[in-house]
Amino acid sequence: MKRLTLSNSRLGLYTECPRCFWLEINAGIKRPETIFPSLPGGLDLQFKRYFDQFRDRSELPPEVKGKLPGRLLSDTQTIDRWRDWRRGIRYTPAWADVEVMGALDECLVDEADFYYPLDYKTRGYAPKADTHAFYQNQMNLYTLLLEGNGHKTKRLAYLIYYHPIEVKAHGLIQFQVDVHEVPTDPAAAESLVKDAVAILHGPAPVSSFSCGFCRWNSAVQEWESTPRLNI
Repeated sequence: MKRLTLSNSRLGLYTECPRCFWLEINAGIKRPETIFPSLPGGLDLQFKRYFDQFRDRSELPPEVKGKLPGRLLSDTQTIDRWRDWRRGIRYTPAWADVEVMGALDECLVDEADFYYPLDYKTRGYAPKADTHAFYQNQMNLYTLLLEGNGHKTKRLAYLIYYHPIEVKAHGLIQFQVDVHEVPTDPAAAESLVKDAVAILHGPAPVSSFSCGFCRWNSAVQEWESTPRLNI
């Protein structure tokens, strides 16, 4: 039997709604697909290509130089694999019968060979003081994956926020670039994975109160079950 793989996106689904998570994996019932804009993915690809230019020169881009530790991971084959959402960086822990994986945007390595996950975030406006909290589980997971693969970390990750501030001639858009350091906790990622696995081994859980998909489904079921007069 193929081992279950829990990715960052699947764990994100678990935190959003345990019932939707359970239904997707145990019953094969996925949420309806919604329209997803292609612009963020296109920007993400361009940022990766941009950073790759500096990797070849063992440098950091000027707008983040002095704000990030170390250098870009020099092994191009490794970073290409870690970036690929089909392959990613994977870890099979002894404490759970699952494989855990994630797809990093980038990785930094300092002089003492400590690794730091780095992720690009595009936004329509400047990040708030607590914006990074939304990505805490993701950064915790990336640290867990790095350590699970034998890499030393200082349990720090970095987010680079890009938000547009001006459109210039010839279709050029200028971005404000903000770097945020995030302390990470791989033990919290471990607990999250264990909780998600435990949910899967039990009966279907209740819906999250904030899950719009489940609220819509419940409203439809209630409407269909309400007797009505035929006119």
